[in-house]
Amino acid sequence: MLKPAVKGNEGCPQSGIHTVPIRPGLTFHGLRHSHKTWLIAGGAPEIAQARRLGHHLANRVTEVHSHVAPEVELRLLNDLQRRWHEADLNVRAHPTAPEPSERHVSGPLAA
Repeated sequence: MLKPAVKGNEGCPQSGIHTVPIRPGLTFHGLRHSHKTWLIAGGAPEIAQARRLGHHLANRVTEVHSHVAPEVELRLLNDLQRRWHEADLNVRAHPTAPEPSERHVSGPLAA
């Protein structure tokens, strides 16, 4: 299902609908990594990260006795949505990403 979004269907003339690649090289695993990174950047508690990704925590007591409160989930979802929209606006404004050597990093995590 993800392949047409990544590669388009230019090699499938029988499909009848022409699609172009959205993001060449995109993988489902890569999306999970991005999701986890955004959760960390947004300050999501470790238990909330584990629940969203289907992971188990090494500390069984914490895993069993910790729960994600609705307000934490709402804050997490709002932050993820904001990050998604900012990334989308950035991609639309700059369709080709700069080379790693050209990227400018600023803010508290830049060090």
